[in-house]
Amino acid sequence: SVSCKSRLSRCFEGRRKNMTKQQKSEIIDFLTVEFKNSLAVVVCDYKGLTHKELESLRKEARANNTKVQVAKNTLVTVAVKNAELGDIDLTGTNIFLWSEDQISACKVADKFAMANKEKFVIKSGIIEGQIADFATVNAFAKLPSREQLLGMLAATWMAPVANFTIGLDALR
Repeated sequence: SVSCKSRLSRCFEGRRKNMTKQQKSEIIDFLTVEFKNSLAVVVCDYKGLTHKELESLRKEARANNTKVQVAKNTLVTVAVKNAELGDIDLTGTNIFLWSEDQISACKVADKFAMANKEKFVIKSGIIEGQIADFATVNAFAKLPSREQLLGMLAATWMAPVANFTIGLDALR
C-alpha cells in the first residue's frame, strides 16, 4: 500500500542509527518480499560515491527494471534468511541491487563498477537462490539480455525461410 511504502521510505531515508523495532520489522518485511520475487541480488561496496553518482546508479537501475537500496547489513541478512535464499555474510558499506531476472541487476552493477572502479566494487550476490561470488556475478553480466536472446532466436528461426526464398528466386 502507499502508506506502507511511505513509511518504508522514511525508514530508509532517515538512516538513523537508532531505528525502532517497528521500523526494522517493516524494512525486513519489505526486503524479504522483494528478495523472494527476484532472481538476482547483487551486493556491492559503494564507499566514496557521491550523492550524484548514487543517483546516476539509481537512474540506470530504473531504466533496467532493477531496484537499488542501501540498508543495514543485519537487516538484509535477516531478510535473506526469511526469503530462504541462504546465509550471506555481509560486512562494510553495502548497497543492494536486485531484479526479477538474473541478468539485469548483474549488468547494471557491472556497468557502474566499470565506470567507477575506485569507488564501486561488486562483492557477491545471490542468483537463483544460490550464493554467488564476484566471478559468477560478472559472468551473468556478460550474458546477452532477454531481448537480445529473443532477437537471436527469431533470426535463427527466420534463416531457413530466408534461404528458401533466396533459393526459389535463384531458380527463375
